[in-house]
Amino acid sequence: MSEALTPAVFHILLALATGDRHGYAIMKESLRQSEGTVRLGAGTLYGTLQRLIEAGYVAEAPRAGPRMFNGRQRRYYRITQEGRDALNGDVERMQGLVRAARILKAARGAAK
Repeated sequence: MSEALTPAVFHILLALATGDRHGYAIMKESLRQSEGTVRLGAGTLYGTLQRLIEAGYVAEAPRAGPRMFNGRQRRYYRITQEGRDALNGDVERMQGLVRAARILKAARGAAK
C-alpha cells in the first residue's frame, strides 16, 4: 500500500502488531500507545475493523482468550501479513517525512 493509512487504521494495526486482541483491548492499547491522544469510538473501531477484514489486513483470530464477557460473545482479531506490510510501509513513509523535516530544520538553522 503506497497511500498513507488513516489514523484509525494505523492505530488498530499497531495495536494488533503485538498480538491478538478483542475490540475493547484494541481501544485501550491505541489509547496507551498514543499516550491518550487517540480515542477510538465503538463505531469507528468496528467499522474500520470490518473494512480491514474485507481488505485482508485483519482476520478474526481463532481463539486468543475468553470468548464470553458479561454474557456477550467476544471476537478476537489478528493482523495478517498484508496488514503488517501496510503498517510497516506507513511507518517507513513517516520516517521519511521526519528525515525530510530534520533536514529542512538543519538547513534553516545553517542559514541564520
